[in-house]
Amino acid sequence: MTKALDLAIQAGEKGEIPVGAIVVAGGSKIIGKGSNQTEQLNDVTAHAEIIAITAASQFLGAKYLKDCTLYVTLEPCVMCAGALAWSQIDRIVFGASDTKRGFSMVSNKILHPKTEIIKGILQTDCEVVLKEFFKKLR
Repeated sequence: MTKALDLAIQAGEKGEIPVGAIVVAGGSKIIGKGSNQTEQLNDVTAHAEIIAITAASQFLGAKYLKDCTLYVTLEPCVMCAGALAWSQIDRIVFGASDTKRGFSMVSNKILHPKTEIIKGILQTDCEVVLKEFFKKLR
């Protein structure tokens, strides 16, 4: 999660909402990483999770992310949860909950039924990065 947090901080420094994500295969090898790039790319779908999923799929040469874990600093939105469901990723670990746009606000059934969800890892650190970013905007 610390590597995802580093990516989030870098995104915030570029004026992006500070969210970072990494995909790990086999418990230890990073095969994809991403940070929000919606402003940079003028693309509302350029979320950290989507970029990390794409990189991991390209690395594996496969569309399914079996035996993989996504670490992301903020609970995925519904769009990202749908992409994660299609990827059949084994596990999602997130830091801060998103009480406005997070997938769990709608339904946990969006994800693949076998996907394990772990939340609250480095939660305070993830929340501080987001709060500081939005504080500067206001």
